[in-house]
Amino acid sequence: MKKGKSLMLSLLALSLLVFLGACSSNTAAGEEQIVIQTNGDEEAVMAMENALKNAGYEGKYVLQSLGTSELGGKLIAEGDQIEADLVTMSSYFLESAQAKHSMFKDLTFTTGALEKTPNYYTPILALTGSIFVNTEVLNQKGLDMPASIKDLTAKEYEGLVSIPNIMDSSTGWLLVQAIISQYGEEEGKTILKDLIKNSGPHLESSGSGPIKKVLAGETAAGFGLRHQAVEAKESGGPIQYIDPTEGNFSLTESIAVIDKGNEKTKLAMEMAEVIMKDAREELIKYYPVALYEEEKVSDDNVPAHSKKFEEPLTVELLKKHQDIFNSAK
Repeated sequence: MKKGKSLMLSLLALSLLVFLGACSSNTAAGEEQIVIQTNGDEEAVMAMENALKNAGYEGKYVLQSLGTSELGGKLIAEGDQIEADLVTMSSYFLESAQAKHSMFKDLTFTTGALEKTPNYYTPILALTGSIFVNTEVLNQKGLDMPASIKDLTAKEYEGLVSIPNIMDSSTGWLLVQAIISQYGEEEGKTILKDLIKNSGPHLESSGSGPIKKVLAGETAAGFGLRHQAVEAKESGGPIQYIDPTEGNFSLTESIAVIDKGNEKTKLAMEMAEVIMKDAREELIKYYPVALYEEEKVSDDNVPAHSKKFEEPLTVELLKKHQDIFNSAK
């Protein structure tokens, strides 16, 4: 009996040691993993993970997908105390976070970006806005082809327009930038009021919402991401995209390394370079906007009226434009 109990206790002790050793090993491995937080959608995440896997970093990172508002809030509130070692995020949020916390490390690799950016981030993708219509619904309703965002405020478009809500979607900010840039804040508010009225129940929380409504024929026209309209047309849908006279405004999403001053920062910098250089080939297929030297996109993916907002894009400017949008409801 004593020998049996001793053997059982020995086996239990050995099992406990093995278990604790495994836990310790897993914890140590987890501590070495780079935490990547991103506001990118499914296609962007897939491209980044493919690049990291092909470069031999599989198992060396944890990737967490967060909404733009959620990740932006964490950056602004937590600074370099954020859990992430590496982030991909809307560029304007990175700039606002850096201004408040000086939290990002200057990139140690050359990028070759077409446009000059701060030393602490480089773009990985860009999103551009445009109008698009369902040509079949347009004909059925006897509607004229719109040339501008303002055209969508006409009475005959009531209930037949889908737009993204700036409170939920960064695509909505592309719409508001175009309106305010062309018409100013006062007239812009009137245009927004009429546009929101015409959208009725088709004010979408997602940037992809409008193209889905237009493709389904639930609305005749919409405003959203230009590349989605191009893709829908090329796939045979009854879609026509229109570059509005107010301009095609764009937002970039960029990659940055949190400066934590340790070995993880060095590893995060290596991964940032891999994502920037190796993921672009896949990213540009989903988001066909040239960001780097020698990159090319088809003529269909080149907007006719590319514009930039006259003020630097910041979280504070976004809040101001959100207030204008809400006051127009």
